[in-house]
Amino acid sequence: MTTSTATAPAPAATATAARAPGSGRLRRRLAQWGFVAPAVVFMLLFFGFPLVRNVVMSFQHYTPKTFFTGEAPFNGTDNWAHVFQDALFGKALWHTLVFTAGSLLGQFCAGLALAVFFNRRFPLSGALRSLILLPWLVPMVVSGIVWRRILDQDTGVLNSFLDTLGLGGHTPWLTSPDLALLSVVLVNIWIGIPFNMVILYGGLQEIPKELYEAASLDGASAWRTFRSVTLPMLKPVITVVLVLGFMSTVKILDLILALTDGGPADATQTLGTLTYQNSFVQLDFGAGAVVGNVLILISAVFAVFYLRANRTEGK
Repeated sequence: MTTSTATAPAPAATATAARAPGSGRLRRRLAQWGFVAPAVVFMLLFFGFPLVRNVVMSFQHYTPKTFFTGEAPFNGTDNWAHVFQDALFGKALWHTLVFTAGSLLGQFCAGLALAVFFNRRFPLSGALRSLILLPWLVPMVVSGIVWRRILDQDTGVLNSFLDTLGLGGHTPWLTSPDLALLSVVLVNIWIGIPFNMVILYGGLQEIPKELYEAASLDGASAWRTFRSVTLPMLKPVITVVLVLGFMSTVKILDLILALTDGGPADATQTLGTLTYQNSFVQLDFGAGAVVGNVLILISAVFAVFYLRANRTEGK
């Protein structure tokens, strides 16, 4: 009778087998970081460094001389105190809130109405949607210059048209402190309507038709169907539209500069234009950095509320 004896594995082989899973995990982790590293480096260089530099600059006495000497002594909170004690900062903050809220409300309501209108198929709907996109495709500076000509008190097309209708043709749309901000808001609404319409129209296309059929069988009216079916199903899309609209509207500079340059009598001065005026007109870069940081802080607070709301909805 023969007996077979099992050979015990060598200690070195056992140790290698034990180390294999750990080394595999390490390689996978390194590969993951290899893919993420370029994005992290890009964010640090092009977003993190300018942000930190702007915060530091707001505590420095930074002047045009600094570009040649490299000397920008720290002055504590002098820049912040100077900005917050300036009455123009309060006006600019209020104008920013009015401009942003008015623009978002007008763009969203008009965009939603057009999206619902185009959700019904009819001849030339595609061509009309393409034409409505034109204001969004035109550069904002060009739109501002064109609308400045249209709204001109003496030679503008709008006043000429109103004069033809006998409604008075000498309205100072851009030169009256009472009308200038309203005019800028209306122009920005005109520019932002196509973006809202396109995103909301895409959201409407994703709503199942069966829900509308069920509402129709239940005898729901058009308004009840819109309120109980369309709006709840569009809620995620509406959130995205409002957040993106807020981020792009709160910092608008080029449109206001092209239309009114912050005037008349600072009636259209916003935080964006105030940053520009402090930094590149008065060459007070420290004060400009302070206003820029306030804009960043407002956007960050809004982003935090948005993320928390989305997290709550997800749960």
